[in-house]
Amino acid sequence: MSGVVGNLGLIILTSVDSHLKTPMYFFLKHLAFVDLGYSTAIGPKMLVGFMEEKNIISNNGCVVQLIFFGIFIASELFILSAMAYDRYVAICKPLHYTLIMSGRVCWLLMTISYLYSIMVNLLITIKLFKSSFCKSNLIRHFYCDVIPLLSIICSDTSEIEQIIMIFASLNLVSSLLIILFSYMFILVTILRIKSSEGRHKAFSTCGSHLTGVVIFYGTLLFMYLQPKSNHSFDTDKMASVFYTLIIPLINPLIYSLRNKEVKVALKRLFKK
Repeated sequence: MSGVVGNLGLIILTSVDSHLKTPMYFFLKHLAFVDLGYSTAIGPKMLVGFMEEKNIISNNGCVVQLIFFGIFIASELFILSAMAYDRYVAICKPLHYTLIMSGRVCWLLMTISYLYSIMVNLLITIKLFKSSFCKSNLIRHFYCDVIPLLSIICSDTSEIEQIIMIFASLNLVSSLLIILFSYMFILVTILRIKSSEGRHKAFSTCGSHLTGVVIFYGTLLFMYLQPKSNHSFDTDKMASVFYTLIIPLINPLIYSLRNKEVKVALKRLFKK
């Protein structure tokens, strides 16, 4: 519930406050949107299952949950990389910032990331549910995810595993490389700044984003970039709880408590 309130609050705040109409807060609004999306795709059904002490989901419900969860998770990867690129342009090319990060460019980046995420997750879901499942329909997980579903497929899963590994690696590695290269150039630029105050100010604009990146990517790399034989369902469940419920809860705190502009915007909102 706290995660829903926090992310919804960020979406509303960045939408209504005229001082937050910048590319940085445009991407932050979409980050809050996808956090809200994948946590609500999982959270409510999970809570109902805990209260009823039986976690049951229909076949169609599983399909819908898997698609929406996958779309939002994949979109978050590219939003985080877009935010890193935005910080790179702001610090390394400040005179050309408004030209490079125009409203049209920001919307184009978001549209491509959403369309690509939809295409990939529809492909994986269709491939999964066209496979032959065993008689047992019990998965050792609290929501419909790719790895638990693979464990109850009786037909050959080598093709679908290969597709999943290719796209998971492509999405994680490509977005992570954008972030790493962006921050490499940012670091070089910051080290050239002579005043300690200027360096501190430049670093402070990246602190929240870097914290979010380390937490999110660290968990996903642990979860998906390992062979099926190495997966422990209990460990996977703990990691899944972390990135499906905990990260959407702490992201609004990371981007608001460590951000002076958001704090000031909140004060302006409550003074109205």
